[in-house]
Amino acid sequence: MKRILVDYKKLDHHIATLLIETYPDGYGDDDIISFKNAKGEFIQAVELQTEDTLYLVKISQSLSHFISNFEDNIEKELEMKEERMAEEKELELNLEQELDEEADPD
Repeated sequence: MKRILVDYKKLDHHIATLLIETYPDGYGDDDIISFKNAKGEFIQAVELQTEDTLYLVKISQSLSHFISNFEDNIEKELEMKEERMAEEKELELNLEQELDEEADPD
């Protein structure tokens, strides 16, 4: 099994979602793993396991904030995506209408 040390900011969407599902109420002292990395730096992380990989997600105050605000952030991203799609659809319709008007100059 691979072991990967990663900052939560670099997690892809799937792994970030798994992190939230694993620690829906945040993480506690019992969840924290402390160790020194190859550079001798003291690291604290929480474990996140997939079928083939054990992620050690570095923790910080901002990770706690990320977990507590994850759902709000996803909703905002979805709303923004829907708005962009609606704007693109409107632009397509306007372009089609302009092309139709050019092709049929009554």
